[in-house]
Amino acid sequence: MIKSAYRKFCLLELWVSATLLMAISSLVFISAIARTLRHPLNWAVDISMLLFAWLVFLGGDIVIRETNLISVDMLQRLLPPAARKALQTMFLLMMMGFLAVLVVYGIPLLLDNRKRMFQTMELSYSWCTLAVPAGAILMIISSGIRLYRLFRTPAAAVEGE
Repeated sequence: MIKSAYRKFCLLELWVSATLLMAISSLVFISAIARTLRHPLNWAVDISMLLFAWLVFLGGDIVIRETNLISVDMLQRLLPPAARKALQTMFLLMMMGFLAVLVVYGIPLLLDNRKRMFQTMELSYSWCTLAVPAGAILMIISSGIRLYRLFRTPAAAVEGE
């Protein structure tokens, strides 16, 4: 039941990310046309910035989950399977540590921005900064799942990322 709910969440996250990307692209395009016609849409920049912050962190979670991380596997492939598994474990643990730092510092950032408003909207900037700890928590969960799967995989079956 938990796996099914997680799969549905992953599909929702993918759909939301695609929608955010389309919305940002549309807003920037429409804003450029409106500015050319001398009717600027000043609010479009603020909305695009808000959507982009969420897209970055949701997209980061998708990348971690889909294992499309940038890596230099030329050297990693030369290592014996046990060393390759140890290196991947170390990489995931370091990444989870960095993400934990984002959560720890992202929460005060969120709280500090409660009263700050977007320039053109009556919307708290904390909605933008909420993407940092929320996205980092999602990425920690995805990294933890990858780490769990890595531990369950025999060293001989571990491939380079």
